[in-house]
Amino acid sequence: MSAIDHDVSGKLPRGRHTHGDEPDMNAIDHKATGGILSPLKGLQFFGRKPVTQPLEPRPASANYRGFHLNDWQLCIGCSTCQKVCDNAAITMVEIPGLPEDAAKGVRNLRPAIDYGRCCWCALCVDLCPTGSISLSREYVHTCTDPEIDSYFVLPDANGIHGVAYDKGWAKSEQSDLVALQRTEMPEMAPEARIANFDEIVEGYDKNQGIIEASRCVQCGMCHDACPTHMNAPEYIRAIWQDDIEEAVRQIYRTNPFAHTCGRVCTHRCETACSVGHRGAPIAIRWLKRFAMDQLDHERVKEIAAEGKAAYPSGKRVAIIGAGPAGLTAAYDLAKQGHAVKVFEAMGAAGGMTRYGIPYYRLPADKLDQDVDVITSLGVEIQYDTRIGSDVTMERLRDDYDAVLVAVGLWMGRSTRVKGAEADGVYRAVELLRKVADGESIPVPKQAVIIGGGNVAMDIARTLARLQKQHYGQVAITLTALEDLDHFLADPDEIKEAREEGVEILDARGPQEVVLDSSGRATGLRTWKVLSIFDEQGRFAPKYDETDEIIHAGDMVVEAIGQAADVNLLGEALTEALEWNRGRLKVDEQLRTSADWLWAAGDMVRGPDVVSAVADGHRAAASINDHLSIREQAA
Repeated sequence: MSAIDHDVSGKLPRGRHTHGDEPDMNAIDHKATGGILSPLKGLQFFGRKPVTQPLEPRPASANYRGFHLNDWQLCIGCSTCQKVCDNAAITMVEIPGLPEDAAKGVRNLRPAIDYGRCCWCALCVDLCPTGSISLSREYVHTCTDPEIDSYFVLPDANGIHGVAYDKGWAKSEQSDLVALQRTEMPEMAPEARIANFDEIVEGYDKNQGIIEASRCVQCGMCHDACPTHMNAPEYIRAIWQDDIEEAVRQIYRTNPFAHTCGRVCTHRCETACSVGHRGAPIAIRWLKRFAMDQLDHERVKEIAAEGKAAYPSGKRVAIIGAGPAGLTAAYDLAKQGHAVKVFEAMGAAGGMTRYGIPYYRLPADKLDQDVDVITSLGVEIQYDTRIGSDVTMERLRDDYDAVLVAVGLWMGRSTRVKGAEADGVYRAVELLRKVADGESIPVPKQAVIIGGGNVAMDIARTLARLQKQHYGQVAITLTALEDLDHFLADPDEIKEAREEGVEILDARGPQEVVLDSSGRATGLRTWKVLSIFDEQGRFAPKYDETDEIIHAGDMVVEAIGQAADVNLLGEALTEALEWNRGRLKVDEQLRTSADWLWAAGDMVRGPDVVSAVADGHRAAASINDHLSIREQAA
């Protein structure tokens, strides 16, 4: 202000001029006063015709952000649009009749838009995982009173006034906020891993973990699909925020087998992941593994103990089986203050996760850490104790306030084809148990595996490693009834088995184990499978007998399913209990027909680690309710 002084009114002083040819400010002020009739001049505009027609649409710019459009064929109701809207302008509305499938990540919800709140930022478009939402070029906002409600329901493809408008703002490479590419998990090369049982995957480092966590859109589809309804969005968000302790805390809210499920979970959550509809799903399993491997084990135990009851309840619970179902129930019951004793027939805890899953997938020390967290809460495990012989069910009933039986599927099923009981024919679960227990097993020069599930892949890859160590080469043939697209095995298992030299033949049905003159197996005869089930959905395979192959092998391994050994129950109790097709019949709370006995895990649901964990939670909740009612009654 030193060059030109201003008076208080902001006008230039009289006698001074502006730079260049600017007009005199005093002259401008003088003219602006006008005459006394100047305000009346505005009345002339009332007689003119309007120059706009607000009810008739006109072309808008190419990237105009008008009303929302939603392709219901692409929309999965994930609610990501609602969560990202800072103005709370989007509400998810349940639409009866639309498909809903939590396992596939589909909800019968659709977004409704409140245009009184919307600011047309288009974040809902940019972050939509499936690309179903766009903004039209429709800009007409005028409507009659009956049409007011249309502003609160999502418009159809023809726009809010029933007129088809071109898309104005839609997902593009430049505006797409969803990261579609997964951070790859580093792993050992096939030629390096085939000669040993070291863990294959290396795990994410800190940078990789945070980058992968940043891809999550927090839709919660994984939570719905998981049998334990885990807090995956919460622990993934904590990883992204570099808060590993909070991530572990969220994991232990729903899953005490954190190291185990971070490696061998069937990860149904990833099947339901909304990001997976256009790209690779979030690596939810690997992120759990990452969080657990980052934190000191002693600190993990401290976090797991948070919320433990301050005083004992005085109630005692017996659990049969130290697998995921039994120990999860023990974890919950111990935190609720009950005294828990687990009876385990084997010399170590873990059940089929220890004795059925090879170490290259689940190292023993990681399983040991999961077990240690649970026992640190006061859970007692009595090993090498067989119920039925060492301890009777009647004694457990009399000595404890509740009993949970949670034994695994330790008995392998047979194909019952001709020759299936001959020398050289084995059950997969028996071989895997011996390898895990450090026992020696015969190593075949050639082996034929029957089955297309994860157990079949596990024994095939285990034998392949032993062959490589003994003979320097792999000679494994795996045959399965199903075609490759319908294998029960995880696709990663199939891929890695092939990389390790396992020959996989799909749609082959076993007909006979070929024997030599001494009655020992020398191979397997199979026919081409035409169909597996009949018109009523019953198991009734049909074959092309002209398409026959004899697969040579001095060992044939059956991996077609497992069953539980229920002889531990005793004859009297077995007769008293209700059964459902060979399995104990339980209610929704996993309670059997005996009011003191619960059953959970593989023997009830079938083989699946995370489902066993979910069963353990449910059984513990039911037992705790039962004990609380008894306490109140007393």
